[in-house]
Parts: sequence; structure tokens; C-alpha cells
Amino acid sequence: MVDWIGQGRVRAREVDAALEMSIQGVTTQAKYYKPLVYEFFRKEWRGRRPAFGDFAVEIILRHVGEAPLLDLDNLAKALLDAIKGYAFHDDSQVARLVVERRACDVERIDIRVTQHVVDAE
Repeated sequence: MVDWIGQGRVRAREVDAALEMSIQGVTTQAKYYKPLVYEFFRKEWRGRRPAFGDFAVEIILRHVGEAPLLDLDNLAKALLDAIKGYAFHDDSQVARLVVERRACDVERIDIRVTQHVVDAE
């Protein structure tokens, strides 16, 4: 198993060709996440550098009890802005975006970034 980088609320690791992140805790303010994640990358991340091409991003907000009053589109925008320049050069490279909310026993946000591969039909 690949070790996580980061000791605070934000952790990340590279697994095969994917970048995985975990943000502990959930707040209803999407704007809170952008500086938090940006600071993690600026201070702690020494992994992959931004790449060109298309990407697929999956964001899962895990919550305990009632779902937080948080617009998932605002959360996605804040997180994409925060990882821009680290996972990819610009969020216009995101060809597939999945954002969902799930009830869970721990509050966190999981993010997975991979190269987007289009299946031939």
C-alpha cells in the first residue's frame, strides 16, 4: 500500500496513475476547501507535477447523519480550483466529473484524479 503524504486535515498519495486525496471533516462553506487544499500542495506535496491531456475527477462527500446544506457544484468548483496546477494545468482539462454525497460513519471528502480514457464505441 502506498503511504499518504500529509499530517493535517489533507492527505494525498499516488496509486498507480491516480492521484488520491482525503480531506477530513465537512463544512457547509465550499470556499473553505480551496485555501486548505492549495496550502497542502504548496507546503507538503512533492509528488507528480501537472500534466496535459484529459482527466477524470471523482469527488465523494461522506457525511454522518443529515446531509450538509452544501451545493455539490460549488464544492467541485472550489476543489478543482485548488488542485489546478498540481494534478492538471487547468480545470478545462477535466473531461469527466463525478460528484456525489454519501452517508457514512466518518465525515470526509475523497478525491480521485485519473487520466480520462475514452472507450471506442
